[in-house]
Amino acid sequence: MMTTEERRTQILAILKQSTRPVTGTYLAEQMGVSRQVIVQDMAVLRAGGEEILASPQGYYLYQPSIEIYRAVVAVRHTPEETEDELIILVDVGVEVVDVIVEHEIYGELRGMLHIASRDDVRQFIAQLNETGARLLSELTEGVHLHTLEARRADQLEQARTVLRRRGYLIE
Repeated sequence: MMTTEERRTQILAILKQSTRPVTGTYLAEQMGVSRQVIVQDMAVLRAGGEEILASPQGYYLYQPSIEIYRAVVAVRHTPEETEDELIILVDVGVEVVDVIVEHEIYGELRGMLHIASRDDVRQFIAQLNETGARLLSELTEGVHLHTLEARRADQLEQARTVLRRRGYLIE
């Protein structure tokens, strides 16, 4: 049986080797522990300085790249238009990194998304439907920000153009 430190080292090794997010359930199965133990391990690793991010698809290590262009866009739409918004963004080749809303009491609230494909959009919408969870944008009458990342600057401009055309972009 491995020690707590060995388990956390192994978790980091798995995250470093993975090109996709890794679910807590998968890590729990690999380590022979509960999902809650993995959640606690992630908290301790983050507190120790590891840049581990969580998305609806799982955990991953933040790995900045100088080849990535980044922009923040302000948008507004209904919950029913969420899937359309996400699809038009991934279809122009951008990744929707997060969603940000400004809460009157808590200030900035951010949810990590890391949605980069139509499959990611389908999974996100399925999770919403299965869990009955509400969107952060529902706290702000549909107004929210997205951090977008792309490999080329023109993809970010194209994202703004399609959002503007759909009436989602706030300028």
